[in-house]
Formats: sequence, C-alpha cells, structure tokens
Amino acid sequence: MKTKYLLTLSLLTAVLGTFETAIAQVISNENARQISPDFLNSELMHSAAPASAKTSDNSSTPKTEFSVFPVGINIGDRNVKSGALVRGQEDGRQALNFANWRLSYDDIIQVLKFNVTTLADGQIEVRSAGIVTRLNPKKLRTDPELGLVFSIQDLQTLFGVKAKFDLNEYAIILEVPWLTQPATNTFEETETPVVLNGLQRLYPGKLNIAGMEQRVNATGTGDTTPTYTGDTLAVGSAFGGSWFVRTTQSQLQDFSTWKLAEAQFLRQTDFTDYFVGSQPTFWQSQETRNYWGLTLVQRQGFSPPQSLSAGSSDPRQRLQAAVVGRTIAGKAEPGTLVRLVRGFGSRAIAEVLVDSSGIYRFENIKSDRAYDSNYRVFLYPQGRLTAPPEIREASFSTVPGQIPAGASAFVVSGGWQSDTDTQIPSMRELRGGVAGRWGLSPTLTVGLGGVYDDSLQGLAEIFWRPENFPLQVAVSALAGSKLEAIADIQFTPSPNFSALLSSDRYSSRLNLNWQLSRSFSLYASANSRDATSGGVQFSFSRKNVFTFARAGLDTKNRLRWYLLQGLGRLELNLQGNEVGTNSALTYNLSQDNGNTGHSLLLNYETRSQGRSDRLLTLGWQYRSPQRASDGNYLWEAQLGYGMNSGGSGLFASLGTTVLPGVMLRGRYQGVSLTSDESSFSVELVSSLGLQAGISPGDRHTSEFRTQGGLLIQPFFDRNNNSKRDPSEEIYTENCDLLLILNNQPLTAWRPKIQHNRILLRLPPNTYRLDFDPAGFPPDWQAHLQALAVVVSAGSYTPVFVPLVPAFSRTGVVIDMQNKPIAGATVEAIGKSGQRKFSVTNSAGVYYLEGLSQGEYTLTVNGRSHLRLKLDTSTKPFQELNLKTKA
Repeated sequence: MKTKYLLTLSLLTAVLGTFETAIAQVISNENARQISPDFLNSELMHSAAPASAKTSDNSSTPKTEFSVFPVGINIGDRNVKSGALVRGQEDGRQALNFANWRLSYDDIIQVLKFNVTTLADGQIEVRSAGIVTRLNPKKLRTDPELGLVFSIQDLQTLFGVKAKFDLNEYAIILEVPWLTQPATNTFEETETPVVLNGLQRLYPGKLNIAGMEQRVNATGTGDTTPTYTGDTLAVGSAFGGSWFVRTTQSQLQDFSTWKLAEAQFLRQTDFTDYFVGSQPTFWQSQETRNYWGLTLVQRQGFSPPQSLSAGSSDPRQRLQAAVVGRTIAGKAEPGTLVRLVRGFGSRAIAEVLVDSSGIYRFENIKSDRAYDSNYRVFLYPQGRLTAPPEIREASFSTVPGQIPAGASAFVVSGGWQSDTDTQIPSMRELRGGVAGRWGLSPTLTVGLGGVYDDSLQGLAEIFWRPENFPLQVAVSALAGSKLEAIADIQFTPSPNFSALLSSDRYSSRLNLNWQLSRSFSLYASANSRDATSGGVQFSFSRKNVFTFARAGLDTKNRLRWYLLQGLGRLELNLQGNEVGTNSALTYNLSQDNGNTGHSLLLNYETRSQGRSDRLLTLGWQYRSPQRASDGNYLWEAQLGYGMNSGGSGLFASLGTTVLPGVMLRGRYQGVSLTSDESSFSVELVSSLGLQAGISPGDRHTSEFRTQGGLLIQPFFDRNNNSKRDPSEEIYTENCDLLLILNNQPLTAWRPKIQHNRILLRLPPNTYRLDFDPAGFPPDWQAHLQALAVVVSAGSYTPVFVPLVPAFSRTGVVIDMQNKPIAGATVEAIGKSGQRKFSVTNSAGVYYLEGLSQGEYTLTVNGRSHLRLKLDTSTKPFQELNLKTKA
C-alpha cells in the first residue's frame, strides 16, 4: 500500500469521523471509569499482577485524536494479516501515542495463533506454544467500531509481545518471543493411549515348556581329583501361571546326590496371587530351610510392583503397592504456569495455572517404588514459556510395604518346613499364618495377623510417612514367647543429611551420612554387635579424571579404606581392612578409556589373619567391546605371572559367550595368595529355548518365573491358508519398521532378533501389536492391521504373522467415445464381502491397491463390469483399462 494513498485515506477518515470523535470521547471516558489503570490486577489474572506489569491506559483523556484506519500486521519480516483495522494516529513521520493504539481482539487471537478456551467461571484461557494465561473478558476494553480490543501496551504486559510501527511498510511489527527464540524447556506430548477394544486377541498356550538351563562346575588342584557339581532348572507356563523346577547336583556323576531344591507354581494377577510349592514365608521366619506350602494373596485398590529381580517372587512384595498417590503443592504468584516433570525427563505430566489463591496443587501424583520418585516443578512467570523458569525439587518417598489410602490386602498361607538333606524334600513342622494390611491414610498403613512358626505368635506392622516431615517408619513385629521386631526408620531433615536406624533379630544398626559439599561427606555407623565407626568420603570427576575415596576408623582401632583413581587410561584401585589389602594398577592400551580392549595389570595382595601371605601378579587382559545379551563379554582373556611368599607360576583364563546359548569359562593358576599349589576351574552354562522348536537360550531362563514375552514369526503365506507350511520362509528383515508394540517402535523394547524369530521379554499384561506397511516386503501385506496379545508369566506367547501377496490394479476409465471419466467410483468386491474402491481423477485414472488373493467383481459406479481372479500366478501389478457408459 502506497504511503501517500494511505495518508490521504487517513485524512478523509479523520474528517468523516469528526462527529464520531465526540461520541468516542464519551464512550472512552465511560470505559475509563469502568476500567482503572490497574485493570490487570486480580480480576484479570486471578491475582494482583506485579507493579511493573500494570497497564497504563490514557484513553480517558487522550492527548491525540485517534481514528480507525487499516494497517498490516507483521510478525518479524513476514506479513500475517493485511488491512487490519486499528484505532490510532500518525503524522506522516511516526506513530503518535503508539502505546495506546488499539487492535481488534479477534485479529490478535488470529495472528498470534492462540487457542482460546472458555472456563466454567467465565474466564478465558489463552494458550499458545509460548504462553498460557487467563483473561477476564469483562475487563477488556470495548471499542465502538472494533469491539473487544487490546492496546499495544496490553500486548507487552499480557503476552510479552513487543510492537513497533513501520511507516514505510505501513504495518505494525510484532516481536513474538516464542516464534523468534526457542522455549527454555521443551516438553514432550502425552503418551498416546493404547486401545485394545475391537482387536482380535491371542492367548498363550495352556501348557508350555519355555526352556531349560544346565550349569556345570569343575574344580581341582594338582594333587586332587576334580570335583564336578551342577545345577539344572526348567521353566514353563500352565493354567495362566508359571511353573519352575530346580535341582542341585553336589556330585554330578552320582545321581543319588541330586536334590530337588525348588518346585513352584506361581500365578499372579492384578488382584490375586497363588504360590504353590517352595516359597518364602510372608512373615520374617527364623528358619533358614525352605518353606513348602500354599499362599493366597488378595489385593483391593492397588497393584503390586514389578519385580526388580526377575526370576524370583516374594509374597511380601505382592503386599505392597507399585505406586502410592501423593499431593505436591506450593505457593507461586497468581498467573504463574506450573508444570510437573518426573525426574530429569522432558515430559510434563501435569500443569496448572495459579489462580488468585497463589497455591498450586497436583493431586494423586504416583510415588513409584520401583523407579525414581523425584519430581521437579517448573514455574513460568505470567505463563510465558520463553522465560527462564524457576525450578523446584519435589521429591518424596514411599515406605516399603505402604499401600494407598482405602486400599487393603489379605494373605493366608499354610505348609511345612522342608528338610533338604534328602533327594525329595520331606515335609515336617507345620507352619502357616493369616494377616491383613490396610491403608488408613495416604501416609499410614497398618497390618495385623497371626502366624504359627514353632509357636503361636501375633503379627503387627506399621508403615508411616508423615506429610511435611522428613521421617519414614517401617516396623514389623512378631510377639509370642518373645518379641522380635524388624525395623527401618529413616530421618532426612535435608538433602544433605540422613539417618537410618535398622534392626532385626541379629543386631541394631544406626547409619549417619552428612554431605558437606558436592565432593566431600562424613559418615558414621554404630552396630549393637560390633564397634562404632566413622569416616570421610570424597568424590571428584572431570573429563578423563575421577577420584573416589573412603576411609574410616572404628572404636576397635580397625582402619578400613578404599580408593579408586582414574587418570586417562590409567586406573589405580587400593583397598584394605583388618584382614588384608589389595592394590591394583591397570593401564588400558586401547583407544577408549573404558574396561574393554587390551590392558596391562599389576596387582599386589596381602592377607594378615594368623599368617603373612603375599601375592604379586603382572599380566595382560583383553575384553571384547561386544557383549552377549546377559552382559557377559563375547571374549575375555588373561595371561600373566604370579609370585607369592613361597613360589611362583603362570596364571591364565579364558571366557567366551560366542557360541549361541553357551557360556564357557576356564582358569588356571600356578600359585595363589594362600597356596603354592596349582589349581584350575571350569564353568559351563548351556541354555535351550523349547518353544517353536529347539533353539539356543539366553541364559536368563529363570526370569520366566515372573515374566513372559512374545515370540513373533512373520512368514510368507503363499497359499493364503493363514498357517505356516514347512516350505514357507520366515521374514525378519525390517522388523523394526514392521512391528509397533503399544504405540512404540520395536527397538524401544530391546528385541532379540534371530534368523527365524523375534523375541521380546515382557511383564504379564495385554499388549497391542500393530503391523506397519512401511515394513512390508514389496508386493506383500499382512492380513490384519493389529492384534491384542495376552502375555502371561512362564513362556512366550507365539504370534504368527501371515504375509500374503498384495495385488494392485490401475488404469483409465473411459466412456463409449473413449473419453476419460472423472469422478467415477471403481470398486473391487470379493466373494467374502471385502471391498476396495478408488475414485478416478480428472484424467480418469483409478488405482486399486492392497488386493488379496481371490475372486473379485469390478464395478464402475455400481454397475458390474468384469470378473477378476488373483492367485499365485497373477502379476502383482497390472494395468487394466475399463470402458463403460458415462
């Protein structure tokens, strides 16, 4: 728009508006009486805004004759709206009284791309990528021609948006912080919910053997016969639970020495658990022998935690909650946007805009025992996400054993203490008990019951974590002929100081820790059956340099120390106590500064109990960068020479996991710290998977006691019978693109991909498995788009994914005069009712894709046109022109 033209238009508008000015003056004065200069106080922002944030409105007595005229609105150099009406004035050289120019409310909402929500109290919430705030529409200015308006000063005060007037562009230039600079913190979007309704469900088999594992150890010396010991286990699923058997072999060659160590059936659900066979007691038993029996656990109002040590389960773990709801609250200036973030993550799990009360509150925030329960609160002044937030820690803990308020648990158990000196454990000495646990409040859980363990005893429990006081108490007591209590009481008055008092039937212990600085701390401990000790601890870490040191002295004058010092490729480890010392110096010859590659070792060890033993060794070590799925190195080797007080000799070791399903380790030592006699040891662990044929295992077989998983086999179903025939090969390429589990890519679940299967270890649950066309082989497709798969402990749930040929047909639909027909509907209708359709474009071209094998009727605009048969001899892609009446 030319400047002269606009100036002329402006003058004409001013002349025509002479009469209007008087009326506008009256209205303006009325607005001034309704809206004080402090209109941004509590009614607009739910509270009094800072004094610096108040808007100065001089419209009641304007010094400049304002009129309405059109201008452009730019964000930076980009024009986002032309011809926007504003009320203001300019003299051909500059804008006059620019802070009080008025812009239409609708125009500002549009150009700043605000999302506006009307709340129940009549307030409006204004939200964008850079700000979240609330406004009272009744307190906004009203212009007789523009309606609701913002002044230039309002944009700065409310949204932090600066503005200037460019006379050459004849436009208002807005500087929008969240568009010109990145937000201080970027938050991820909420996770997409997993929808299972309407999906076909797959269930695990009723009886499976998931795998077996055998461990063999051979040890001996130069003058003795080797000793062979072993351990065998097997695990599988049955009736919705897992079964587990383990035998020990003290003399592998003698079957009479084999003993049944464990045999258990375990079925765990969200509300009920069944333990049958060998198991721990739900109370703190004095007996160390195995308990064999039946235990039933029932829960209401909470779910138990996933076991951190997969492969074992304890009824006591199933009596406590995975998460306990807590409230996080605090004070902040009204208008502050408060976001809650877990730990050091980037996902805002909740947010609230502080109202006039000045209090923010997040209700029922979960404290997860299995994971970090630390939260951070981000406070953005005036809701501006581009401003640096104030960050507050919001950590809280949950006492082990605690359950949510209103929740309850019940356990009953009966059985016998077993004698493991026989091959089959003999049942003797009846044991059992019954107990309940109740969450009386968010901070207090109590338990009561009774047990029979040699004698009748009462059981009482208390788990207490008071609000706003840094104390947590967990006490369990058995009262019979004598009182036995197990207690853990922790007091943490500050992040830098903690005190822990623990006791059991053996002793009582007090541990204190005081963090004086980031690197330096003091500690002290007292034990009712041992000495009292205290010491210092120091830690320091920089690039290529780290130090960790700890030293203490007790009341029996026993000095204990530990030092770990790293400097580039050099690492020194010194440790010692009243028994002996160990000093090790390692130099890494490889490029990386980790524990892998080639290294030189120098080690000096002493033993001072009743005699003076010393051993000096010098050697070489290699550890491969690659590791097996269980964390062991693919290759590990040592070779060196050792000298002790009475002799010397070579030492060598070799370990490998390069063979699938097998771990092999061997070591030879010419001398040791306490002996001049040579010795050797060999350890062999072999593991087999027994589902979908025999395959190498991963040496994590015992984890199936509490976990399950998926065994996925996509295959080319060439005859379209939905069953895998021996000649139909399995497809595992691009499986990271083909499979999506619970809306997450397959790689997020750490799959183990073999040539004929894809294995995933998962906790028991129901999962959604989607098949993404991005991973389909060319000219192939899956029968289904998604499945719901039930995973139970004990074994993998088999998932067979038939991939069938995909056919495509394309061509041109023409009329009887050979002219293309646009907008015609071409549909392929199968015998079983399946349908695919396409609408022709302006050139009459249609495209039908994703057709499966079978016979189809092709229709054009609903009229049958021809028969189409697709089978293994048909080309996947083919052109097919159709001629029909218009």
